[in-house]
Amino acid sequence: MLKNRTFLLTALAVFSLSASPALADPKARVRGNMDDELRDRIIEVIGEVDGPPASRFEARRHARAAAEAAEALLRSEGYYQAQIEDLVEGEETPVAVILIDTGQRFVLTEPTVTWTDETPLPGIEAEVRSEIDLEPGAPGRAIDVIAAEGRIVAGLTRRGYADAKAETRRVVVDHATHTVEPEYRIDSGSLVTLDGVVLQTRGVTNPRWVAGLAPWDEGDVYDPENVAELERRLLETGVYDGVGVALSPPGQTTPDGNRPVIVSLTDRPARVLEAGATLSTAEGAGVDFIWTHYNRFGRADTLRYQARLAGIDSRLGVDLSLPHWRRPGRTAKLSAAIVNEDTDAYRRTGISLAADLNQRLGRTSYFSYGIGLDAGQYSESRFDPITQLPVKSDRDLALLTLRGSSYMDRSNDPLNPTSGWRLTVSAQPTVVAGEDSLAFLRAEAQATTYVPIDSEGRTIIAGRLRLGSILGGDELSIPSDRLFYSGGGGSVRGFAYQGVAPRLPDDTPRGGLSLFETSLEVRRDLGRNFGAVVFVDAGAIGFQETPNFNNLRYGVGAGVRYNLPFGPIRADIAFPLERRPADADFQIYISIGQAF
Repeated sequence: MLKNRTFLLTALAVFSLSASPALADPKARVRGNMDDELRDRIIEVIGEVDGPPASRFEARRHARAAAEAAEALLRSEGYYQAQIEDLVEGEETPVAVILIDTGQRFVLTEPTVTWTDETPLPGIEAEVRSEIDLEPGAPGRAIDVIAAEGRIVAGLTRRGYADAKAETRRVVVDHATHTVEPEYRIDSGSLVTLDGVVLQTRGVTNPRWVAGLAPWDEGDVYDPENVAELERRLLETGVYDGVGVALSPPGQTTPDGNRPVIVSLTDRPARVLEAGATLSTAEGAGVDFIWTHYNRFGRADTLRYQARLAGIDSRLGVDLSLPHWRRPGRTAKLSAAIVNEDTDAYRRTGISLAADLNQRLGRTSYFSYGIGLDAGQYSESRFDPITQLPVKSDRDLALLTLRGSSYMDRSNDPLNPTSGWRLTVSAQPTVVAGEDSLAFLRAEAQATTYVPIDSEGRTIIAGRLRLGSILGGDELSIPSDRLFYSGGGGSVRGFAYQGVAPRLPDDTPRGGLSLFETSLEVRRDLGRNFGAVVFVDAGAIGFQETPNFNNLRYGVGAGVRYNLPFGPIRADIAFPLERRPADADFQIYISIGQAF
């Protein structure tokens, strides 16, 4: 019986060669009785050549090479008794041929796990064995045997055995019973419990702050997901060029039997000066200067000074971002600015102060809450519903705003989603003091969805719905910058900024108490880097608390996308339907990322 058994002490391997797409002739023709899927895999693995063989000698060489590749594939698929004959047919035009008799496919037996040193805790051992996922009687494929070994080690690692490793496996292929008998030899190591964090850096980061980010307590069992979460928390601050988080080696175990986690940080340049310029036919020109100081206080903070001179929004300000403030995932943001907004609808000059807390939920969602104080002079041109005439006024106002918002992202990509959805809701109760006194609530919600209509995800239907309402106050008394406006690249394309709503007799855009916007896009990939889009947008500004659809405006257009590794560059051209005298013939938009 022993002569019919083959002992494989080395790893089973799968050889896979990709066929070159530009070559026309197969290296050898494949003949034999087998299913189409296996035949296609054999043809793929033996590859192609530039042209037919020039001689019988070359054809013989092609046939032998094809037979070797086919044999490796068949063995990896569990055909250990396959008979392969390499042939050359034809005299003047020789053809390489391989004739295959796959024989009986070998099947798996119950796998065996042998612990070479310590045995894991009984409960953990049972859980790990249940994850091997090799069914007796299943095809004896090499890739399945190897993958099962990886699942054993990964299962141990997830459950605290950080040093688990696989020794040389022993796989017996029994030619008498046509079975594959895997035996895994695993060194589980000891169960690892964690100590604190050891920080290695040349920068100024506070070790106590880093230790406070660790999602474990001293003595907790090692969990690689917790170690990865610490790395994510440091990376998301954006102030480090390099972040490394790893369990210390066994030699650094503390007297209590715990092992620390080593954190290595490489700071990015502490100070960065940036300058930029923008030019838009709708919003005018602008220049920005930003001076940023990273890690000023040794806790991955970002201090940013900004000076902007632009046609619509000019400001001089400073803001401070404190990530993981008092708890992981929560960012404190403080800002102050002197602002000058000069839009078609109003002009505002004053100061703006804000303090917000942003709490991350999962990897891509969050909620935030905070308070803002805005004070300054408003120069407004408003609509008087009684006289039906525009009213110009200058008011000194102070606005105290409580603000809260939530953002849920279940899409698959931040800049170029092809499936999933997103939802944003916000509420801003506001008290106004100064030359007018009132209180109101501004609420807004936006939902987007992305639906692939083919299996490859090359054609996507994307939809957007945005609703807004102001409760309390009236159109004449609410400060102009808190009213709703629509039009532009982020709302209804084809119209200028603030250009959707009806205009006052002096051609000033009229802000409203409610908002309705919707968009529908069909996105199509064209090859590797390019894509095309057609879209229709619609929007309306209402002058009551509930949206009014009587003055809906529509824009239609098309665009192109050029896909870069970080996301698409988009260029859209949009046309307003039923164009009014004040509307331009078309608008062009260029930016990074999809419109929504």
